[in-house]
Amino acid sequence: MKRAAVTLFLVGVVGLLAIQLIPYGRDHTNPKVVAEPPWDSPATRATAVIACFDCHSNQTVWPWYSNIAPISWLVQRDVDEGRNHLNFSTWTPGQGAAAPGKVSSGQMPPFQYLLAHPDARLSEADKAAFIEGLIATFSGVAD
Repeated sequence: MKRAAVTLFLVGVVGLLAIQLIPYGRDHTNPKVVAEPPWDSPATRATAVIACFDCHSNQTVWPWYSNIAPISWLVQRDVDEGRNHLNFSTWTPGQGAAAPGKVSSGQMPPFQYLLAHPDARLSEADKAAFIEGLIATFSGVAD
């Protein structure tokens, strides 16, 4: 029994080392920022930086674990998908209309992001203010 456990452990370690050779998940590029939305306030932008920018901008902060497979694969996929859906760094008028609803429904930020980024958990008051700010930003209303 002990020998089987040791063998299983060694196979696991070798497997983890082997998957590090797969290149996906290490393309940690942050392309140039082209344009940002006309934020309604610095507070709305600051909250977006904390809760959204890692996946929805070209200003991603790549944590150490984003270099270790298989976690790197998940992080890369989330950033790729996030930038494809809404990228605050390549913003054009008309983008972002769905963002307030996604935040309001709890779809954004996603659970797995909140696990690794507890500062992105917004209080109910902060969430309400952020949603109002997003609505003002993406409807073109700026105070």
